[in-house]
Amino acid sequence: MVLKEIKYFIDGKSEKINVKICDTPSKKFLGLMFKKNSPPLLFTFDKNKTLSIHSLFCKPFKAIWLDEKMHSTKIVDVKNWKLNISGNGRYLLEIPRTT
Repeated sequence: MVLKEIKYFIDGKSEKINVKICDTPSKKFLGLMFKKNSPPLLFTFDKNKTLSIHSLFCKPFKAIWLDEKMHSTKIVDVKNWKLNISGNGRYLLEIPRTT
């Protein structure tokens, strides 16, 4: 599995993380579903828009919506089995909880 280091910003503070890029329909569809262990996932889209997610069949994770400049627009600690969690962004970062 190839991971890519990205830099993003939360409240103006820079963060770096290694992610798996989800840029195809099948990767975007599956996301963290059914995964026991996964690296953080970065979902990419063509433009800023409302991005809705769910956490069915997922372990808890942190969701961070990012704009085109990789600045956070919304951060949510997502519990499992939740529906219709949304935010605006061009990118969505999903970071599995390790505990």
